[in-house]
Amino acid sequence: MSRSILILGANSDIARACAHRFAQDGYAVRLAARDTNALASDVTDIALRHRVDVTAHAFDALDTPGFAAFLDALPELPGTVLCAVGVMGDQDQSQTDPDAAARVLRSNFEGPALILGLLAERFEARGSGTIIGISSVAGDRGRASNYVYGAAKAGFTAFLSGMRNRFARSDIHVVTVKPGFVATRMTEGLDLNPRLTAQPDEVADAIFAAQTKRRNVIYVKPLWRWIMTIIRVLPEVVFKKTSL
Repeated sequence: MSRSILILGANSDIARACAHRFAQDGYAVRLAARDTNALASDVTDIALRHRVDVTAHAFDALDTPGFAAFLDALPELPGTVLCAVGVMGDQDQSQTDPDAAARVLRSNFEGPALILGLLAERFEARGSGTIIGISSVAGDRGRASNYVYGAAKAGFTAFLSGMRNRFARSDIHVVTVKPGFVATRMTEGLDLNPRLTAQPDEVADAIFAAQTKRRNVIYVKPLWRWIMTIIRVLPEVVFKKTSL
């Protein structure tokens, strides 16, 4: 199996931290995003700092007809794929604008699920591979503040769970990552609880460890597991009275 990682949605802060973490361990790195020009500095930085092979590739998670050609053009079938594709969107806009809601749903569920599904078929033909999907605690239960985004992440979580069950008796491993709050450009300016907020490097370390130790579902900050367990088990009659 190739000791390389394909990172989809490579322009995000989490993806960049993951690229450095895997490169640090000697992985060749394939960065994929819509804007490859924005990846140029990362390619140079990772290659110089870690002395590994790094390439950039154009990838649009909403261009499903182009998925097969994108995979065919990669230097090799990677040993690991990390899907960091996603957009938060705006809940108020999604409630009134079907196009905005569709972008959130497709970017966080449809696109990531379909590209990982194609990679899973290729991994199965080879007989090995690791699939890592970044989902969200928002998918653990629909909440008024972000239920369009949460619904998409819930679908992605279920998709990853199904693939993990499908490949349980093979050398294909599927990891679901639920970071919780992360201090990134996307959350800049928000008043986040420090105890519940991870740094991108912390997320990258957790993802690398999850692959190495073949973990299934990880909450980067363990406290999130307990918080979301409580939220999930709240009776609906009680949950409807909350403001989350």
